[in-house]
Amino acid sequence: MSSSFDREIPDPVPAATDNGPAVSRRQFDALFEAVRTWGRWAPADRGAWNRVTTGHVRRAAATVRSGTVVPMALPWNTRPGPDNRRPALHHMTDLGDVEAPEPSTYKDFIAADYHGKGVTHLDALSHIAYEGRLYDGRTAKEAVDAAGARFGAVSTLGPLVTRGVLLDLPAVLGVRWLEPGRAVHAKDVIAAEKALDVTIGEGDALLLRSGHVRRRTELGAWDPGTASAGFHVNAVPLLAERGIALLGGDGDSDVRPSPVDGVHSPVHALALSAMGVPLLDNLDLEALSVATAEAGRYEFMLVVAPLNVPGGTGSPVTPVAVL
Repeated sequence: MSSSFDREIPDPVPAATDNGPAVSRRQFDALFEAVRTWGRWAPADRGAWNRVTTGHVRRAAATVRSGTVVPMALPWNTRPGPDNRRPALHHMTDLGDVEAPEPSTYKDFIAADYHGKGVTHLDALSHIAYEGRLYDGRTAKEAVDAAGARFGAVSTLGPLVTRGVLLDLPAVLGVRWLEPGRAVHAKDVIAAEKALDVTIGEGDALLLRSGHVRRRTELGAWDPGTASAGFHVNAVPLLAERGIALLGGDGDSDVRPSPVDGVHSPVHALALSAMGVPLLDNLDLEALSVATAEAGRYEFMLVVAPLNVPGGTGSPVTPVAVL
């Protein structure tokens, strides 16, 4: 039985996908070992954010020219839909009638089960385990329980300021968006670097624009857990070689359906569990696409300040690019 929102909102997912080539579990495990950085940093639960030094921050600040500020968060979404099965909550708790008057006060409550497709958020290293292991080989069942994470919590990450690089694939390919299920390969990354005259470097935050938000605006919502554009696992060794500190996009970085047998979110597993690279999911990169095109450059200062939630496996966040 379909729900009311399934009937009201069109589901414009194409039947065909281009998410290959297929990857066996054995091939994936070999790739996991090849990009693994366990034992490299202290504190380990900051993972690749340890790459970002004061020198990287100064380099990021040096990219600022116009002072244009571009936020990249989706609106707080309280409406159910195929891409928002567990809507965020927002209601008023004081309409000027609770406290003594003068001045009157107005208060509200917000909450979200944010690890989905409807809220812009940061994934900390405690969010994903592969074969029972978090990043750095920590046993997930020992590190995470009902009280939260004792390793890899978002509170350990803290804020990040580094150089951001926008990989605007629709701009490179001359299309409005990448169709759901379209995989982005290493060769696509290299071609985009050349076309956009930018090179991904050590300590960078790499953001992939697939045009997801534009497609949703023009065609309607669909279930991106079933089909979405994103990275194929064969792009990850290149990103590991470049030494990125953060990976994000207007999807959740994974191409879906997954090309890996028995692994539903392989890029999540490689980034978080093997490489210690936190993820930014569900960004709105449309304004940044316009701003970078107008500026004629695809690098900027990126600021990410997650909520300080002890034990949290991530956080809703509004990342900001400064050009």
